[in-house]
Amino acid sequence: MREPKTVLAKYVKEMRKQFKLTQVQLSDYAGVGLRFVRDLEQGKPTLRLDKVNQVLRLFNSQCGPVPLPRPKHTKEELEDDYPSTEDVRTTDKIRRPILYVDFDNNKD
Repeated sequence: MREPKTVLAKYVKEMRKQFKLTQVQLSDYAGVGLRFVRDLEQGKPTLRLDKVNQVLRLFNSQCGPVPLPRPKHTKEELEDDYPSTEDVRTTDKIRRPILYVDFDNNKD
């Protein structure tokens, strides 16, 4: 069964075709194997990042960390997720319960 194409796979294939390169030519120019180029264009989920960047360098691109957008929460939403009670101490900002462990176990 074929894996769905990733953004990266689509990009590499599109750029290769834009530059009128075959997969064999791309693998030669990038210094990677033909199998690697085929895996990359088919969206294989596990590939070596250094080799991905070797291919992308030909198109003046690189792969690296991209910050994901963080969901914005209101104070009320956070309080709903972590309700505060009078007998539970909480942290200041998001009201998560603090866990206390009694290692003494001395009961009077």
